[in-house]
Amino acid sequence: MGLDDKIKNAAQDIVGKAKEAVGNATDNDKLAAEGRTEQAKADAKKAGENVKDAFK
Repeated sequence: MGLDDKIKNAAQDIVGKAKEAVGNATDNDKLAAEGRTEQAKADAKKAGENVKDAFK
């Protein structure tokens, strides 16, 4: 995984955590769900990159 991809994935994960925290704090279920979705996308990208790295 390239450094650029790692940075993007980490940023997406952080944004997701922030959205989830704000959503939970304000009882905004939609925003909290968006945050969890962002985190899941970042995790999936990390897993895909790890698989690609394993086959190099």
